[in-house]
Amino acid sequence: MIDTHCHVDLYPNPTEIAHQADGAGILTIVVTNLPSAFERAQPHIRSFKNIRLALGLHPLAAEHHLAERERFAKLIDKTSYVGEIGLDFSRAGFATKDLQVESLRFVLKALGGKPKFVTLHSRQAEAQVLDILDEANRSPVVFHWFSGSLKTLGRALNKGHFFSLNPAMIQSPNGKKIIDALPPDRVLTESDGPFVKIGNRPVLPSDVEVVEEYLAGLWGMKMFEVSAKIRENFLDVIKPLRHHEK
Repeated sequence: MIDTHCHVDLYPNPTEIAHQADGAGILTIVVTNLPSAFERAQPHIRSFKNIRLALGLHPLAAEHHLAERERFAKLIDKTSYVGEIGLDFSRAGFATKDLQVESLRFVLKALGGKPKFVTLHSRQAEAQVLDILDEANRSPVVFHWFSGSLKTLGRALNKGHFFSLNPAMIQSPNGKKIIDALPPDRVLTESDGPFVKIGNRPVLPSDVEVVEEYLAGLWGMKMFEVSAKIRENFLDVIKPLRHHEK
């Protein structure tokens, strides 16, 4: 299994979560909200075979961006994985939308043409994110928990982007509508733990199996076929960086 978006550092017991995922052979991309969080996590991640640490500049942490941008630029060559980055124009992030746009442009400029796996937030700002990605000629990226319109989804698919699905999406009408519109060759899995819940507990990387079960029914496949398809898609995304992976 593959979890392309998990905030391991935000669980109460991050080391235990990392050990569980690593021991189960779940390739887990640990996203961070700020470069300082990436730096704190780095020494703890090195010993894990199946864990990858991503460098982030989260839109809802925009008040810290100006102080953290220089650190981001210095760290970008320390990893092949970037996230969580993006825009959030919901009520939670609307007041900082201009700063978020500046930061996303800054991040994409820092990436330049370097091959990276990018997991991206786009809540209520999907079209704006696509515009900025087009400006930077950046494709493909992975849209994490996409919730925009089907028209914007179609535009993103035409640009070659991928989409990661979590257990919350298969429980919501809008999430199911998005999933129904996705071709199987653009789908990845994620937990978005600990923010997504199953019952009363935070989701774990192993819970991406719930998404695979749903996709097996939707696509008329066996579970092992879905797992193989997700892995094939992931390998497609990281193909440009496989010789440079850190």
